[in-house]
This record gives sequence, structure tokens and C-alpha cells, in this order.
Amino acid sequence: MSEPRVTATEALFDGHVIAVRRDTVELPDGSTVRREVVDHPGAVGVVALDEQGRVALVEQYRHPVRQRLWELPAGLLDVEGEPARDAAARELVEEAGLEATDWSVLVDTLSSPGMTNEATRVFLARGLSTVERPAGHAEEADLELSWVPLADAVERVIAGEIRNAMAVAGLLAAARVVAGSAPRPVDAPWPDRRT
Repeated sequence: MSEPRVTATEALFDGHVIAVRRDTVELPDGSTVRREVVDHPGAVGVVALDEQGRVALVEQYRHPVRQRLWELPAGLLDVEGEPARDAAARELVEEAGLEATDWSVLVDTLSSPGMTNEATRVFLARGLSTVERPAGHAEEADLELSWVPLADAVERVIAGEIRNAMAVAGLLAAARVVAGSAPRPVDAPWPDRRT
């Protein structure tokens, strides 16, 4: 079976973080459809797990939903050429004031593939140590850091108290790893990442 092919693309919006385009797509039966696509640079998150089995969570305001949400330390892949693990390590320092010596891949997600190409990767970080957080943006200055036992964080996911998709996926994957599943190596292939 042949794959759909893009026959035309129209730029609709080019913003600081995202862009929006409209693709005309020819389907295998010869018909065409138009699809709006949100282009996104991708993101990384970190389940920072300490020796007591606690995870670092940050609470911050998210304007699109007008709520403060509990999340993993995370950020955009917005530095050209930066390896995903390095971006995750940078965000861990900036948002939680932590460094880690042991890194692995927990889970990859496609956030909403019906409308965006946003791909996220969540890392597991262990061997944690505290470092000074650099001065950052006002948004980062407003972060609240909390250490939560992993089992309690998973219960908060199930109770609907943690709803950020990256945090939900990362925390559930971390619970599986703690229960005995093997995480992937830190340099595992990531075919969904845009370059």
C-alpha cells in the first residue's frame, strides 16, 4: 500500500516556539485532504530519582490551561544540535538545582500526533547531587520543588492530581523500572526527534 504524500504546504504562523502549517495530502486512493500541523521542536523531561525512592517534581503555572501543574523538570529542545541528554541535564539544573551521574531513557511519546509532530523523551536520572540553580526567567523563579515518594507520585497520577502528559508517562514508566523492567540506554535511537 502506498503512503500518503504531501503535495502542497502553506505556512500559517511562525512563532517563538511553534509554527503552524497547512498541508495538502494526497491519500493512496487519489483523494486529497488538508491538515493543519503544529510544528514543535520537541522536549525532554527527567524523572530524578533519589536513593530514598523519591522523585523531584516542580509546580509551575501553565498559561494555556491557566493552572499550576505538578510536572517533571523539563524543557524544549530549542538549542540547535544539543543532544537530548544534555538538554535534559541542563533543565534538571535550571529547574531543580540537581545534577546526575546515571542516565537512561524511560519513555518516548508523541504528544498529540493528530495535530502536532511534538516528540518528547523522558530520562531517568540517578546519582543525584545538589547544585546552585542559575538565575533564570521569571517563570523558572516561580517554580516550587518538591520531593515525593515515587509510589505516592504514581497514586497522584491515578487520582488525577498529576495530569501533565510527560509527567504521567515518565512516572508510570519509572515505577515499572523500579519494579524490574530495564530502561533503555541513554543514547537509544529516537526516530521521532526532529532535527
